[in-house]
Formats: sequence, structure tokens, C-alpha cells
Amino acid sequence: MNYNKKTVLDVDVHGKKVLLRCDFNVPQDKATGAITDDKRIRAALPTIQYLLDQGAAVIACSHLGKPNATFDSFVKKQTEKGKDPATLTEEAWKKSLAQLSLAPVAKRLSELLGREVIMAADVVGPDAQAKAAALQPGQILLLENTRFEKGETKNDPELAKKMAAMAEIYVSDAFGAVHRAHASTAGVAAYLPAVSGFLIQKELEVMGGALANPKRPLVAILGGAKVSSKIGVINNLLDIADTIIIGGGMTYTFIKALGGTVGTSLLEADWLDYCREMMDKAKEKGVKLLLPVDTLCAAEFSADAKPELVETMAIPDDRMGMDIGPKTIALYTDAVKDAGTVIWNGPMGVFEFPAFAEGTRAVAKALADTNAITIVGGGDSAAAVAQLGFADQMTHISTGGGASLEFLEGKELPGVACLLDK
Repeated sequence: MNYNKKTVLDVDVHGKKVLLRCDFNVPQDKATGAITDDKRIRAALPTIQYLLDQGAAVIACSHLGKPNATFDSFVKKQTEKGKDPATLTEEAWKKSLAQLSLAPVAKRLSELLGREVIMAADVVGPDAQAKAAALQPGQILLLENTRFEKGETKNDPELAKKMAAMAEIYVSDAFGAVHRAHASTAGVAAYLPAVSGFLIQKELEVMGGALANPKRPLVAILGGAKVSSKIGVINNLLDIADTIIIGGGMTYTFIKALGGTVGTSLLEADWLDYCREMMDKAKEKGVKLLLPVDTLCAAEFSADAKPELVETMAIPDDRMGMDIGPKTIALYTDAVKDAGTVIWNGPMGVFEFPAFAEGTRAVAKALADTNAITIVGGGDSAAAVAQLGFADQMTHISTGGGASLEFLEGKELPGVACLLDK
């Protein structure tokens, strides 16, 4: 994939209407609707502020959650959850949509920018079109939740065309959504000159650089629950990395593939052969593939469970692996110490439970202490780094969970591929 894409700095936005795709998919309090974490809104500020300062009229858009865009889809989803279809009304459907309105985002964005954010009542309807037509340079309009339109997730050309008709330039700055070919993330680029904002520019420069031309040695630390979700990443990184470190729940499928006993640990029996293939490929490529040598296990998956230290190849039948042990911590932190680049995606254990957070904490500290370029993938690893207090000491923390994973797999990201090449 070509990572060298044009940015907002490469186009003249003065006096132009700019359709800006942001990632405002923020967590909210279910009872009050209040935004509980505005990190994604803050992440969009540099691009928004630049566009406004340059005299652009900004038409921002984003999705929020997974609304049912039609009453029929609402009924279907609720019926699958066990609700009686006879009790489901259009009023209940509209109430569910209202809970996923971007109005609270507009309010918070207005506070952060220190200026009015005009809110549209729809995405491409009469209100949005009228407000977009009246928008002046230096003003910002936020369209309603793009997923209120049933054509959004289907990348409907008609919806994309209507969105594009409101603007003259398209700026993509929602890295968390670029792995999806939706109308607002990729479709609109067929009708407008498309460039990246500063957020995506940084993701492409840092993560793209680490994959295309890394400072060596390149060490990849891969954790998380399942081998099946990381097999593509492992396979791609075996062609690039010098060392690959395995941790988290997927460890135990590798251990089982080596003939070890894993007790009641998370196991994907269907993926044993893939693990063997990956280990064989590592040998052929001369890549060090490190697996845990000791494990903290417990009798049950509980924050109160008593940790027991065992050899990783011999987990008792009635115990489950919960974290890496001290020997493994020493092995892994030593591998990171002299690295040139470290890519980390996925925790080493159940870091949410204090008794089983030490492996993840030790890896985070090792990254903080090294002089290497340190890149943390989105999702759980980003949450762990923030929770453990090491976020400020990382070179880069990706803003996209699924997107960063597909990036590391070497997959083409539709929302990046559609941007103009430099």
C-alpha cells in the first residue's frame, strides 16, 4: 500500500467548503448521554483548527455507535435479542436513534474550539443541505450521525454523491474508520479531491515508516486473546521483524501446538496447525519468535483469583493462564532494550485485574525506558498504556483499533487508498 498521500497542506482550502470525516465515535454515559472520554474529539482539533484558520468552511461528519438506520432493521435486531416484535414501535426506534445523535459531540466540540458548531438535523436531508449552502468561511457545521443513513455502511454511491455535493474538497481524518469502505470514508472520494488530515498523516508516516523502512532491530510484541485475530499480523511481520514476542491469551494455542499442556486456558484448537506454520516460517526467515517460559495462572477468571506461578509448558489441568511470569518478563524486556523500533499490539495478560497486570505493566515500562521508536496499536494495548500511566512516554499511540491491526497485516485500507497520491 502506498503510504505517501497528499494532505491538507497540499491543497488550497481558502474560501472552499471542506467535507471533513472525523472519528467522533466517543463513549457516553448510557443514563445521561454525557461524553465520558473526549479524546477522539480532541484528536481532530489540529486539522479542524487549521482548516478554519485557512478560511475554509468546514462540514464535519462522523458515525457514532451502531444505530439501526431503518425501523425494519431495528425490529430485526431487537427480536434477535429476545424482544417481542409486537411491542416494538416506531417511537421506540426513534428514541434509540436519538441516543446516538451527534448533538452532544457538537456541544463538546464547540467548547473545545471556543466557537459555535452549527448542528444539522440530518446527514444529506433538507436541513443539512440548507445549512451547508449557507456556511461561510471560518464556520463549522456538524452533520448528524452518518449511520442514520442506511446507505452509509453499504458505501452507497448515491449517498456519497449527495454528501460530496455539499463540498469542494474531502479531508479524511478518521483513522479509526479507514479500514471500512463506507460512503463517508471512501465513497465520497470518487466525487471530490481527497486528502488526509494531520491525524491520518501522522499514522501513515509513523506506522507506515515502521513497516516500510524500520530502524532496526524491529521488535514486534503481539498479545491479546486470540491467534485467529492476529494470524495475519504475525504472518506479515515475519517478513519484516527481527524478533516477534507472543503474549496474552493467544500464547496457549502456540504452547498446545508445541505439545504443552494448557489446562483451561483460552485455546483455539482449529488454529494449532497455523501456529506450527508460523513457528516454521520464523525459523526459515531467521526471525526470533519468543514465547512465555513461565505463566501466572489461576483456578478461575476472577480479579480475586489467587495467582500461581507455573512453567508455561505445564499448566495444570484445572488452571488457566492469566499473565506472563517473572522469567518471561525478563526475557521480553531484554529483547526490547536494544531495539530500534518496537511495535506493540495487545496486552500480555488480564491487565484489568491488578493481580495479573504485571506482565503488561513491565512491557509498557520497557517501552518507556528504551530509546527505540515505540508504536502502540489501538484498542486494548492503547488502553493499557493509558491506564498504567505510560502513554506520554510512547513515540506514537495509534487512534485506530481495527484499522491499526489491518495496517499491520499489510492490508489495503479503503479510506487511505482513495486519497490522492503525492
